[in-house]
Parts: sequence; structure tokens; C-alpha cells
Amino acid sequence: MNTSEEILKELEKLYPDAKPALHFRSPYELLVAVVLSAQCTDERVNKVTKVLFEHYDTPEKMIALSQEELEKYIFSCGFYHNKAKHILSASRDILEKFGGQVPETLEELQTLAGVGRKTANVVYAVAFGGDAIAVDTHVFRVSNRLGLASGNTPQKVEEGLQKAIPKELWSIAHHYLIWHGRRVCHSQKPDCAGCTLKEFCADYKNRV
Repeated sequence: MNTSEEILKELEKLYPDAKPALHFRSPYELLVAVVLSAQCTDERVNKVTKVLFEHYDTPEKMIALSQEELEKYIFSCGFYHNKAKHILSASRDILEKFGGQVPETLEELQTLAGVGRKTANVVYAVAFGGDAIAVDTHVFRVSNRLGLASGNTPQKVEEGLQKAIPKELWSIAHHYLIWHGRRVCHSQKPDCAGCTLKEFCADYKNRV
């Protein structure tokens, strides 16, 4: 068993119930929630979408809002001008180009306004069961520290993880790494003393 396999085995043991923290009931709701989650906590997004999705849970309903009206709902998520603009534009694209259904391929998802590779990967993996690794700040940090994948950009880390992890495990590994980043491998003060992965961790070995 190589280091990557040992890390994944331990992560699976630590987080057997790892799953998305965002609340959603459809691919469209997930897409909107992921757009809102940029530079914002999932907890805050869930509070906002709980209210928003009561009335605007489809692209048809969403485009009935003006940008200013949508901004009032999502203000607390930050970057609300751009997020509102992207959500409304993506909603129109879904209606006009994809028959009202969120597209199911990575390529088509990335044609939607405000949908970059990370957002597309999340929707593709979580909503449609595709094999993908979305590199957010947690995945980027933990992967580099552990030595699972090294890179100074999310794209490079994603490529490294795809080589280190079997394809059928990409999606669940994404959630393992997020949970570990939130619970143990914090940005400012990682809990190395309490981390059961430290014997495999490249960053820890360099610092002790």
C-alpha cells in the first residue's frame, strides 16, 4: 500500500459519513448554492438559500427577480453583485440553451455564467454522480500539506490528485479532504498533535 492509499484509508475511517455540507433538493439548487459559496461559509449559504429557495427554486422563478431584488436575498454571502449577475445569467442560459435543465457534462456546465471548473466539478460529481475532484481552499491546502498533490494553482492540484487517487474515488476523496480541512488541518493553526495523518504528512515531517 502506497502513501496515497494509506492516507485515503485513514480519511475514510475518520469521515465515513462525509457528504456535501450545502443543502439542496435539485441540481439547480446545488448550482446556485455553489455559486454563492465562493468566499463564504456553507453555513451562511444554507441560511440564505433556505429563504431564497422557498420562492425561487427553479431557473424560471429565479429570472422573475431583478438583479437588485436577488442581491437583497444574497447580500450576506458577499460579492453579491457578481453572484446575483451570474445566477441570473446562468438561469437564462439553462432555460434558453438547455431546455430548463442543468447540463450534465463538465464542458456544458462551464459554459454557464459564473461557473468555473471548481463549481462545475462539484455539480457534476454531486448532482450527477460524475467522477471529479473540485479543488476549493480546503482541498488545495490539505493536499499540498499532506503531499497528496503539489501545486500552486487549483488546476495543478486537481491534476495531481487525479494521478494519486483512483478515478472511482475522486468524488468521495474531495469530501474527505474538505472535512479534514475543516475539522483538523485548519488554515492558521492545524491540529497536528491530534492528527492521525501526521505520520504520512509531508508538511509535518518538514516542520518537526
